[in-house]
Amino acid sequence: MKILQPQEIFTNLKNNMKTQLKTAFCSTFIIGLLTHIVIMTGDIPNHDGLASMYYDQNMIGSGRWFLTVVCGISSYFTIPWIIGLLSIFYLSLTAMVLVELFDIKHNISALLIGGLLATFPALVSTFAYMFTADGYMFALFLACLGVLLTKKYSWGFLPGGLCLAFSMGCYQAYISFCMLLCVYQVIRICLKKEKTEVAKAEYANTKVKETEVEKTVYLGIKEKALQILKYPAMGILGVSVYYVIQVILQKIQNVTLNDYQGINTVSTGISESFLQKAGRIYHDFFAFTLSGNVVCNNIWSYLAYGILGTGVLAVLIILIVKKKLYKSIWFYIITVALIVAVPILCNAILIISPNVTYHLIMRYQWILIAILAIAFTEEYTNGKVAPFISWIMLISSVIIIFNYAVTDNIAYSNIEKKYEKTYAYCLRLVDRMEQTEGYYQGIEVAMVGVVSDVQYPDTDLSFKVTSNIIGASGTSLLYTGRNYQSFLKNYMNVTISLADDATIDYIYKTDEYKEMDSFPGKNSMKVMDGILVIKTENKEN
Repeated sequence: MKILQPQEIFTNLKNNMKTQLKTAFCSTFIIGLLTHIVIMTGDIPNHDGLASMYYDQNMIGSGRWFLTVVCGISSYFTIPWIIGLLSIFYLSLTAMVLVELFDIKHNISALLIGGLLATFPALVSTFAYMFTADGYMFALFLACLGVLLTKKYSWGFLPGGLCLAFSMGCYQAYISFCMLLCVYQVIRICLKKEKTEVAKAEYANTKVKETEVEKTVYLGIKEKALQILKYPAMGILGVSVYYVIQVILQKIQNVTLNDYQGINTVSTGISESFLQKAGRIYHDFFAFTLSGNVVCNNIWSYLAYGILGTGVLAVLIILIVKKKLYKSIWFYIITVALIVAVPILCNAILIISPNVTYHLIMRYQWILIAILAIAFTEEYTNGKVAPFISWIMLISSVIIIFNYAVTDNIAYSNIEKKYEKTYAYCLRLVDRMEQTEGYYQGIEVAMVGVVSDVQYPDTDLSFKVTSNIIGASGTSLLYTGRNYQSFLKNYMNVTISLADDATIDYIYKTDEYKEMDSFPGKNSMKVMDGILVIKTENKEN
């Protein structure tokens, strides 16, 4: 076998790769870079990132056994530029996978898919937790790649299942993204009556060499069923492999599942009554979609999604009339099933882990609302209405992308302001600590309370935009004593030793503590029994 030179490989990629794939990659990378360069070129932590300046990401206790491997590529140091570039690179590969999965034929559609992926505010929340962003984006790529492999090859559900397993080994939340893609592929199979295959034919009685020609093959019920069954097979295999590896690694490292986000209640969550969760699932889906201040957050975004929905509805009506779907009972069954299933699939994590706090990082699948609209309209538009529909899809998608890009940068502006406000607050705090009678370097410190909202009222101007963008809202990075300790150490070169929880609980109940002022009050710090007590909570508490 001939070993190709590097330049030959690049030449083959350049000549053989579809233009749409190149467009998807470049649009995602360029738009992603332009939108998120602010967070990538700074060193702006969030409250979790304060203690993760160097973190090996060994999170087997949270079920993320592959995260340490993927994040290790960028080192275990929080290096925003490198992590950001890798994250956008993985996201660009994801855009290519989606374009190939949907059989996108037009460069504009590929560009819009890339732009939507790169600007959806879930990426802002992910970048707010920069120390783990590249691992999460690689997980998203693997989840999508698993679906593509399942579609492309007869036995593709085998490597597809492995991709899903390793995706969950980085971050479990993207299983919803994967499930929605699978459902869309199943719908495409149901609607398709024929497929085109490449076959080899030889012209008789001529000297023409064997050549490749296309032939049309009718898809029967059996063949459709076999194609459809590959997707649940991929999912079952992926979850099973993920679980087996998780159990093995827990035994090897003698680790038990922790209670973060209810990961230790996964098995019990599955056994609970589905009806008990259904109401919460549907309420969450519609509340977040319509009034969650993320998918739609102003009049322009509502208008754009309204136009987008109109385009999809127009194509759907044409499709129903053209294929006479209204005569088929299966059309109505599938429609009802889809309406029922989509909220459940988007919120699949609530079924698996009912105690989870379902924040924005776990909601990337909502961008598929717009992406699937683009893919659907491109695939089924034809005739005189196609130009009209193409234009409204383009205009509405551009509005959505621009709106998300603006939202992202409002969030980044507040993230930076949170850091600056926290730094200013801690500068005053440290200065007061060092002037407190009885203070000495190394004294044990009891930090009681968060930043007082009475002494320091909330000054977040972006709350109407960032209220549901976790990691981007608020005015302070300080929520626990560990946050204070990490911030002072990593950003102010001040080390403190924290008192244990039992000591703090004892101090909290004393009359002497209750009479103290809240910082920056004159009597907000004092040395009690050899411990520097700092009261930051509201005085009336």
